[in-house]
Amino acid sequence: MTGNHEAAAGDGFRYTITRTLDAPVADVWQAWTTAERYAQWAGAKDVTLDARTDGSWSGTVVLPDGRRFPITGSYREVVENRRLVVAMDVPGGAEPAVMTVELTDRGACTDIVVSQTCDSAEERDRTEAGSNMLLDGLTAHLANR
Repeated sequence: MTGNHEAAAGDGFRYTITRTLDAPVADVWQAWTTAERYAQWAGAKDVTLDARTDGSWSGTVVLPDGRRFPITGSYREVVENRRLVVAMDVPGGAEPAVMTVELTDRGACTDIVVSQTCDSAEERDRTEAGSNMLLDGLTAHLANR
């Protein structure tokens, strides 16, 4: 697992997380794009996913303390088994937050790269921590299959 920070064009703050997952790319893809599987590892309930370019998604994040947060968004780009560009509606935000997920097939393993550009270092750090938690859930889910 690696993570790195960089200044992005347009005064943004970017993070990139790279991991190798112990699962074939098709399994990783299904875990990320099938509502039932996504709910199992992402800490979300009532998940709906229309994983195609211009499709929408929604769910409710359930925190360990029981608080619930509805989330919605869309898919800006979907290339099966290769790439997802996912937009998340941010309450009060002028623009959706956009995260890119790239997959590289390594046979029995998959390299995954998650990246996002944020408006501040604080937002980047918070969002990166959330993405790491998400990938931890995905890693555990894939290990239990």
